[in-house]
Amino acid sequence: MSKKIVVVGAGPGGLAAAMMLSANGYEVTVMEKQPYVGGRNSAIKLGDFTFDMGPTFLSMPQIAEEIFEESRRNMHDYMEMKELRDMYELVFPDKSFMVTRNKEKMKETIERYFPGDGEGYDRFMSETEKRMDALTPILQGKMDRFYHYFQWKVIKALPQLSLGSSLYDQLSKYFREEQLKLAFTFQSKYLGMSPWECPGAFSILSWMEHAYGIYHPIGGVNQLSESMAKVVIEYCGTINLGTGVKKLWLEGRKVKGVILENGSKVEADEVVVNGDFAHVMTNLVDEDVLQKYSKRKLEKKKYSCSTFMIYLGLDTVYDLPHHSIIFAEDYKKNVEEITKTKKLSSDPSIYVQNASVTDPTLAPTGKSALYILAPVPNNFSEIDWQENKDKFRELVFETLEKKSGFRGLRDHIEVEKIITPADWEKEVLVYKGATFNLGHQLTQMMVLRPHNKFEELDNCWLVGGGTHPGSGLPTILESARITTRLLREKHETHAQKNFQVQRLEKAQ
Repeated sequence: MSKKIVVVGAGPGGLAAAMMLSANGYEVTVMEKQPYVGGRNSAIKLGDFTFDMGPTFLSMPQIAEEIFEESRRNMHDYMEMKELRDMYELVFPDKSFMVTRNKEKMKETIERYFPGDGEGYDRFMSETEKRMDALTPILQGKMDRFYHYFQWKVIKALPQLSLGSSLYDQLSKYFREEQLKLAFTFQSKYLGMSPWECPGAFSILSWMEHAYGIYHPIGGVNQLSESMAKVVIEYCGTINLGTGVKKLWLEGRKVKGVILENGSKVEADEVVVNGDFAHVMTNLVDEDVLQKYSKRKLEKKKYSCSTFMIYLGLDTVYDLPHHSIIFAEDYKKNVEEITKTKKLSSDPSIYVQNASVTDPTLAPTGKSALYILAPVPNNFSEIDWQENKDKFRELVFETLEKKSGFRGLRDHIEVEKIITPADWEKEVLVYKGATFNLGHQLTQMMVLRPHNKFEELDNCWLVGGGTHPGSGLPTILESARITTRLLREKHETHAQKNFQVQRLEKAQ
């Protein structure tokens, strides 16, 4: 008889796990509170306009391809991918330039704007490739015992972890010019962290973009979630939308299934949790059950920043790059306000996705879907967003008018939606609105991060940004692959033991 698996949450980690498990004969049921699949990787529909809620590009697509292959499917049968060779435009107060995957073109751009630093780019690409090779086995395997630090793969990778060195420190070894350092360290924002605090090992983030490229799925990155959901259903898995889980169903420390918001119970042999980790542990588990991840201890953990989101359906198309990043005049001050002093900056940095220049399916002809993101403090800041929402919206528009090519933006708005940190927490169930989950300080990585086989409850497994190896779509998919492999190994081992016992009994 196949084992019954309940997956809590239809985010990309949960869907990836559900896809691989259903493809391997498990009876999989996904419980999703929202009326849509994808979690933070879902689509937002406003009239005839489509937006990605969260991630806006796919990097290291080979990981997604491999996960589909492990499910005996070809990802490209479900999604059309387009590489963005010109990856993003960086807009500084005194200059702007395009970052490209073309190495020769990128080196020419660096020499044009930052003479003498082209050689540093070559060294960065060469040396960080070695770092990536050393770190990959750690990112692809379980790390749930302290003795795992003494595995050869970890010992070999130790020099590449840059212990005690920040991401900014690492890039300072390759580049002299401040703006060029920022061009290769702003990716720490993908983790919701400051480049001056983010561990140096994460120089692999910018290297991954330059080495493997970034891709736009036609229809948006949400198509990854939609595609995985289709495969789950093809393998007779069930996805229940609008079905919230109230509690994990526990007997002592053993998870027996889930208790739904309507009071009914769903039994399962194993439960895979894909909800926001801290939200789940403070809402779906009674307070006196957990010790290591009790509510009190979770409040003391370090969390990523949040984001202020504006989704605009426009009656025009701006002939501007697919991705633009507008830096604050004083970027370091802006980052410190977001991550340390936790106050609203008067000079925000802003990311804009102008995807309609690449993808005509997102808006009607002659119109466009614009995605605007400004990193802001998480809800530990206690910022009153009801009071500050409109003022910060105006500041974002003023900044874009002043610093970018999005002139007259407000005159072209047909539809609009805003998500504040308060909305992330209340509507999307993100703990403290920390959009990128638990921080990636060394004290919250590898063995010190929540384990894929959750250490505090039996028959409970974790996937998503809150567990090893961390947040960001590629690593979330890796978390699903690690968890799925461990879960299958558990049942295969038990099956082998039972088979051996049966053989002994027959022999007797």
